[in-house]
This record gives sequence, structure tokens and C-alpha cells, in this order.
Amino acid sequence: MTWIFEVEDKSGRKIHLSDERWKHIITEHSILANKIEDIKNTLLNPLFIGKSKYDEKVRYYYKFYKSLSKYLMVSVKYLNGEGFVITAFYTSKIEK
Repeated sequence: MTWIFEVEDKSGRKIHLSDERWKHIITEHSILANKIEDIKNTLLNPLFIGKSKYDEKVRYYYKFYKSLSKYLMVSVKYLNGEGFVITAFYTSKIEK
């Protein structure tokens, strides 16, 4: 599998964005096509990290972007100690 990037979260776990997931993100949420650094920044410096109500292995990373007056939410699934980006999109509120 090809990685677009790999970063470490605040707890030292690696998070990957695969080429396949990147294609999904820019197809479904084209506004993010040139925002790969914002996705990385959200993972590295989140305002809030929430847990999925449906999957205990999924975390939601949020960061507010003033220029859009929206939060960028990056969904990450952790398997075997490593995180994999599922999707990312802008939202007006944090789901808690």
C-alpha cells in the first residue's frame, strides 16, 4: 500500500493516509484537494479528539479553520497500534 503521508499523534502512534483513502477524500470532498497540510495539521495539533459511538477503534480529530469558519474533521481507525485515515471533511460542529 502506498502512503501519502505518515505522522505521529500526540501519544506517539503512527497515522497513515493511503493513496486509496486520499482519492476517496478528494472525490467525495473536493474542497480538500489542496488541503493535505491542513489534514496533517489537524492530526498533529487537534483542538479536540472524539470517540466514535459506533466503533471503539475510531477517533475523530477536529481543528477549527478560521478562514472557512468550520472545523476540519479527520476520522482515524486504529488497528494493531497504528492509525489509518478513513476520511476527512469540513463541518460546522464537533460531534461529542
